[in-house]
Amino acid sequence: MKVKAEVKKVADDEYYDKKGVLGEILEEDVAISLDEALARDIIKGKRRRKLQNVTIKLDPLYLISIKKVATKKGIPYQTLMREWVAEKIRKELKIA
Repeated sequence: MKVKAEVKKVADDEYYDKKGVLGEILEEDVAISLDEALARDIIKGKRRRKLQNVTIKLDPLYLISIKKVATKKGIPYQTLMREWVAEKIRKELKIA
């Protein structure tokens, strides 16, 4: 007769304290480079692939605020959020 081994559940903070993940975080800037064609497509707003669904958790007040801003601009709130993400990516990667 086989006996199942008991698996001890470890809390996230315990796991990361033991693994020492925080010691691996770099304080300096990390250089990120993009393929020239990809950077050009991002700047032009071209899309090679279909959109992909993602799930994020937001503070309900943020979501209400985003919807109000989108309504004022006359666009769907998901479109506004995509525009904001694209704008931030271009700014962070300094490609536009």
